Amino acid sequence: MDKHLIGDYGELTALRYLRCHGYRIVTVNYRCKFGEIDIIAEDKKYICFIEVKTRSENSLFSPADAVDFSKRNKIIASSNLFLKNYDMKRQPRFDIIEVYFENDEPSKLNHIEAAFDGTGN
Repeated sequence: MDKHLIGDYGELTALRYLRCHGYRIVTVNYRCKFGEIDIIAEDKKYICFIEVKTRSENSLFSPADAVDFSKRNKIIASSNLFLKNYDMKRQPRFDIIEVYFENDEPSKLNHIEAAFDGTGN
C-alpha cells in the first residue's frame, strides 16, 4: 500500500479509536502558517492536539520517535494559534497516536496521552 494511503488510513483508524473512547472530534488536519495538527479532539477535561504516526510492525523505530523537537514546536505554535482563534474552555494536552500496520491493515494502536508539554519536552 502507498505510504500516503497508509498515513490516511492510520488517521482514520485513530479517529475511530477516539470516537469509541468518548472523544469529540473538533477538526481534522488543521492547517495554519505554523504547520498542521492531524486531529484536534476534546474529552471532558482536555482539548487534545494529536499527532498520528504510522509504521509497519517491523519498523526499527517507534512512530512516536518521528515527532522530534522541531515537529513538537510546530504543533505547539499551531495549537496556540488555534486556541487564540477559538474559545476553548478545556486544558490543552499534546498526544501522539501510534498506528502499526501489518499486511496493509492496522494491527496495533498506542495512544500516548500527554506525550509532550507546551515547551516541547
